[in-house]
Amino acid sequence: MAPNEHTTIQPTPLPTTGPWPTVDPFLFCVHHLDDYPASDGSLAPAAALTGRQIGNDFSNLDGWSMYHGEAVPGFPRHPHRGFETVTFVRRGLVDHADSMGATARYGRGDVQWMTAGAGIEHAEMFPLVDPGGPNPLELFQIWLNLPAGSKLVKPHFEMLWSEQIPVVEESTAASKVRVTVAAGSYADAAAPSPPPDSWAAAEESDVAIWLAELAAGSTWKVPAARSTETVRTLYLPHNSAAVHVDASPMPSGTASLVGPGELEVTAEQACEVLLLGGRPIAEPVAQYGPFVMNTNEEIQQAFVDFRNGGFGRWPWSDSAPNHGADADRFAVHADGRLDEPPG
Repeated sequence: MAPNEHTTIQPTPLPTTGPWPTVDPFLFCVHHLDDYPASDGSLAPAAALTGRQIGNDFSNLDGWSMYHGEAVPGFPRHPHRGFETVTFVRRGLVDHADSMGATARYGRGDVQWMTAGAGIEHAEMFPLVDPGGPNPLELFQIWLNLPAGSKLVKPHFEMLWSEQIPVVEESTAASKVRVTVAAGSYADAAAPSPPPDSWAAAEESDVAIWLAELAAGSTWKVPAARSTETVRTLYLPHNSAAVHVDASPMPSGTASLVGPGELEVTAEQACEVLLLGGRPIAEPVAQYGPFVMNTNEEIQQAFVDFRNGGFGRWPWSDSAPNHGADADRFAVHADGRLDEPPG
């Protein structure tokens, strides 16, 4: 997809698994939707794992995947450098652990915003805490690039608890729209601050992560971006109904690149629409797996630094730590600071 300042681009089909297409300043967006079964009492699925490639299971067999997990689903210890991960959890929980010594359990509407910067290893496990029923998980993970001057900053994360994330409700007799503002501002609501070195920390970057829920028959009037340079993408997940964008049809399971001006999204059936927007960083991108820099030489240096222990010391007893069945949502930062949801 190529940027266009004024018109809606022909919708692009989204893959049923794996990352969705993105544009600068975003690098990656994936929608995990897993209907996990009851827990076996040890946070793992109470179901046979036959037919799955354990350690690399993206099969969606029976409506869920183990990913790289071997007992608990999720993504054990792995490195990142040069960008940020924004993990927006709609349902279910995520257990975080990293090489800074920080740890967290979050989910159920929370957002974790992590600046990988100079390098970090972390694990993201999906604990199944309910042995008596299903354990659905739904999340968006979004990768936001860092400009060259911030690619080697000290790693850092912020917890944006669901209780702190603004939700704007727009309701008339014929239309009901609910917009969750995970980044940027919408109407009179501003999202909590991202990490200090984020591209999104500067107001002129105009970064927006909005999730709109439309009731049947509703119209979402999307406001204009702050900057004419802002590039915005609308995503309609596969589990959502089709819509019209400025009267043009947008089928389920597609993405549309849209301009910075006002637009209208109309839904005949209830649906959800994710909007990612921002002013492009407009720098060269060199990427190899979990490392995103500006040149191939910097990618090679990332591998050298990683092999030499430059991404911190892994302080956990295994590569896939979890916090047990009874822990509530919390975060402990690298400096030992305890962070809990308000109230």
